[in-house]
Amino acid sequence: MTSLELVRLMNREDHKVAAAVGRQLPSIARAVDAIENRMRKGGRLIYVGAGSSGRIGVLDASECPPTFGTPPGLVRALIAGGEKAVTQPVEGAEDRRGRAVEDLEKLGLKPNDSVVGIAASGTTPYVLAAIGYAKRALTVGLTANRKSPLAKAAKIPITPDVGPEVLTGSTRLKAGTSQKMVLNMLSTGVMVLLGHAYENLMIDLGQTNAKLKDRAKRILQEASGKSLSAAEHALRQSNHDLRVALVMLKRRVSASEARRLLNESEGSLRYALKE
Repeated sequence: MTSLELVRLMNREDHKVAAAVGRQLPSIARAVDAIENRMRKGGRLIYVGAGSSGRIGVLDASECPPTFGTPPGLVRALIAGGEKAVTQPVEGAEDRRGRAVEDLEKLGLKPNDSVVGIAASGTTPYVLAAIGYAKRALTVGLTANRKSPLAKAAKIPITPDVGPEVLTGSTRLKAGTSQKMVLNMLSTGVMVLLGHAYENLMIDLGQTNAKLKDRAKRILQEASGKSLSAAEHALRQSNHDLRVALVMLKRRVSASEARRLLNESEGSLRYALKE
């Protein structure tokens, strides 16, 4: 094949991924609701995977604090082989069933936690051991093989059938893309239900650099319908707390009054805004 023929083939195959994920939406929504319910009771979301699947879990977990303002411990990711495996292969790591149990024990697994096992084949020993150990918690199995041990072991199986890979056996391709799409839905859906968004805006995003500080101003301007200068002023008065600043602008109150309203609403932005 020429380079153009190759990428056209890959693009045609990639078109199948969204449809495969679409057929799993009821299961994905069920998982979102179950995870959210447990988080409200103090639970955590824990991804478990090996190789590419583990790295995709690490990616999604690491994006939750800056996107939704959540503490780092709320969404965690375990990858076979530990931190070293994020950037390079660790020989035999995915076969170590005992290490999966040890890793979950170190986290102090609780009944209200949710463990999402990620494995394209659905046969990875590290992932299967984690799901087996986590039976007292919620277990979700994300795999491209609906007849696999992972799909059978998890309480909620999510099984997008993406078909054979262009490069035979390279599950970082369509299978990996489907995993990324599903994890996007799980984490975003849960955080939206928990109130970490206002309409479609990232009201709790971390403001850790100049770009994100500017984005916070734009978000506040759009959410409040006020001018950019008014948004900048409210952010300064609220010590750059987007929630407080939004209540200030929409309720026309001081920063201290906005904080009082949020405290009375137990953090519910909609309640504090009377919306």
